[in-house]
Amino acid sequence: MGQNRDNKGPLSGSSRLDLQADCENCFGLCCVALPFAASVDFAIDKAGGQPCHNLQDDFRCGVHTKLRQIGFRGCTVYDCFGAGQKVSQVTYEGQDWRQAPGSAKQMYEVFPIMWQLHELLWYLSEALAREAACQIHDELSQALAKTEQYTQLPPASLLKVDVAAIGQKVNALLLRTSELVRDEARRQHKGPLGRQKSYGRGADLIGVRLKGADLRYANLRGAYLIAADLRGADMRVADLIGVDFRDADIRGADLTGSLFLTQAQLNAAKGDADTKLPPSLARPPHWSSKGQ
Repeated sequence: MGQNRDNKGPLSGSSRLDLQADCENCFGLCCVALPFAASVDFAIDKAGGQPCHNLQDDFRCGVHTKLRQIGFRGCTVYDCFGAGQKVSQVTYEGQDWRQAPGSAKQMYEVFPIMWQLHELLWYLSEALAREAACQIHDELSQALAKTEQYTQLPPASLLKVDVAAIGQKVNALLLRTSELVRDEARRQHKGPLGRQKSYGRGADLIGVRLKGADLRYANLRGAYLIAADLRGADMRVADLIGVDFRDADIRGADLTGSLFLTQAQLNAAKGDADTKLPPSLARPPHWSSKGQ
């Protein structure tokens, strides 16, 4: 992924760069620890803990530049939020699973836990950057610091972390952040709003036609927008946490200021040079150029 981003954030002692994948400093953990099944996203079956046959001795992908063309689209939409390098270089202090095969199984179990914790850190960092949520910044800061502490634990302790319970508490704060930010945006809005619909959490919008729709300030948390037509849609300051954008057409859409959007969501969608993005995210290389 490209690095044309504003990555300064409120993470204590670091920046959001630490929450972006750095494959050069990872032991290819997503290529080994995670399972996948032959499907539209993967050309083959692979069990968890089994190295992908495309993984080279230096932990690099041997087919990285042509993953989509040879049936490994799923790899191009994955984002570990920097968990790979954290497990590789911090948790296991640079000792890889080939050097220490006895720790391999444990490493594969630790990786998805770290991945979930880093995703929470990504969301919390964004929430803290929202001025409209200033009234809960202390709570957000405490949650971020506590979550960071979990990521520093040794392997055996990490395996005991109840990520679901942590996520439940963090999600409550993220929901409050969303409400505060979207309410403030509505108050600051000038001029008429287009015709808007209300969508519940996890709304089934698969294949729906929303071309040019006014979705500003909408709560689309967990919505299924698979293959939806969102060309030219206005999604400014919409809550997009957990939205399934697989094959959604967001060419020309405006996602600036949207809440809790991730790189993986963008990578799964179809956009172009006219799609407007938050500054912290990069335009996927497989997106079409203007006019295509």
